[in-house]
Amino acid sequence: MNKSDIYLIHGTNYLEMTKQLLFEAGLSDRIGDKDASIGIKPNLVAASAPSQGATTHGELVAGIIEYLKEQGFSRITVMEGSWVGADTAYSLRAAGYGPILKDYQVPFVDLQKDSFREYDASGMKIKVCDSALSVDFMINVPVLKGHCQTNITCALKNNKGVIPNSEKRRFHTLGLHKPIAHLNTVVKNDFILVDNICGDLDFEEGGNPVPMDRILGFADPVLCDAFVCDTMGFDLSEVPYIGMAEALGVGSCDLAHAKLHVLNEPVSALSSGRPARRVEKLSRYVQADDACSACYGSLIHALNRMDEAGLLEKGLLKCPIAIGQGWRKKAGEIGIGRCTGACLHSLKGCPPGAGEIVSFLEAYWGKV
Repeated sequence: MNKSDIYLIHGTNYLEMTKQLLFEAGLSDRIGDKDASIGIKPNLVAASAPSQGATTHGELVAGIIEYLKEQGFSRITVMEGSWVGADTAYSLRAAGYGPILKDYQVPFVDLQKDSFREYDASGMKIKVCDSALSVDFMINVPVLKGHCQTNITCALKNNKGVIPNSEKRRFHTLGLHKPIAHLNTVVKNDFILVDNICGDLDFEEGGNPVPMDRILGFADPVLCDAFVCDTMGFDLSEVPYIGMAEALGVGSCDLAHAKLHVLNEPVSALSSGRPARRVEKLSRYVQADDACSACYGSLIHALNRMDEAGLLEKGLLKCPIAIGQGWRKKAGEIGIGRCTGACLHSLKGCPPGAGEIVSFLEAYWGKV
């Protein structure tokens, strides 16, 4: 796997999807030494169930552990430090990690209680927990989701969990973007496995999950977060720490030259449960027929961006947007995804990113 590679898999069997993605990405070869110490750093920001869109699904962590053990690795540790004001132990239980750690006999380190040292992070002094830097190989397992202060959060910001609480407070006084960028010059980002199952639209603590049923793999945290911007409909300029991290040599934002490896096709798998209130509001603009979660999720993210800009309230959308496999060969006014090719106005892609959808809808409204 190269720095420019992006691996993507769809489905609902998250444990097996994780193992398949790691196998296809050649994670074992990337780690190399079977005696290497390996850290797994999920997002357990607060005491919230993963279904709420804030925390990493335990199936991903279980899949990583199973894969590593099957490949002959045994020195595995899960570690995390929740945000200030939350107890990591409570977050661990709320996310259902207790039985996983017990069944696989893997230790957990609460980084809120860990020792730490200060490092020179490319000209900025930052304290980092000792356990996070003591491992030979770190697997970062963030959730792809929105954030009320930084717009998005994924690989780069997830590493805020490996600093002590005092440093987390200081990061907020400094405005988050600059310290997040500098932090990633010293922390380990050896592999990133992204939980893109049902991340929240715009809040780190969850509450408005958007089902997409995808898992992503990256070797570059900057490329990862640039991809997240496209997924959620943000311009890179709207998330300054990504460009700052690139300038510091952490990675590359160059999506144009990235190689996307899609391991399977999405299937119709929309959740049958009641959608979150904000998602339900946005879904009123959609006419879905056998839509897959990834495509539907991209459209919801795009509509959310347009709603935030005040475009939806202007009443420019005179008819609902078609989406889903049921629209194949079926006529309509406007559609999203390759399955809506028979619509008068259709955006191809499987799925298109939220950024593409926003541009497409703005152009359509300009015509009508």
